Amino acid sequence: MGKTGPGGGRFARAALGLCALGAVAAYAAAAVAFGYVLVSLYWALGGHGLISTVGGYVQQFAHGGGVVAVGVALAVAVAVAKVAGGLLALALARPWGRVIPRGWLLIVSAGTSVLLVVYGGLNVTAGALVLGGVIHPGGSVDRTALRWHVGVWDLWFLVWGILLALATAGYWQRTANQST
Repeated sequence: MGKTGPGGGRFARAALGLCALGAVAAYAAAAVAFGYVLVSLYWALGGHGLISTVGGYVQQFAHGGGVVAVGVALAVAVAVAKVAGGLLALALARPWGRVIPRGWLLIVSAGTSVLLVVYGGLNVTAGALVLGGVIHPGGSVDRTALRWHVGVWDLWFLVWGILLALATAGYWQRTANQST
């Protein structure tokens, strides 16, 4: 059996593993965020591919024309928020992230990951329940768009949130001896 004290052994290996996992998760969370940015910008610039898989107001804006400025402004604002989310993930792994106070970075990244997991998780769960016939909404349901939300769009938020949470935990472990 190996050492179990603070100088080595299982605890040290587990801490090192969490740090390494956190770094990989930070880069993966950034990739997911920036991938989502590309999709948002594509739609903001007038792209119509896969727009029918989103449904709702986004699809109406894309096919409308009368409210194009509002739709573009909204899509650009969403893209900017997603860029911020990607930079937040990178700040947990890159040296330039050290300029951000540790406590602030931990609070913002933990809060953001909770929001992403809750938003994505609730939407995936609710959508799956509707698709499975467990919940029967009062109005019409665009089942194609709902399938895409459950399997891609809302799941994307859930995965992003889980990756950001792992990145936050790795950062917390890696920087535990630093002052806040």
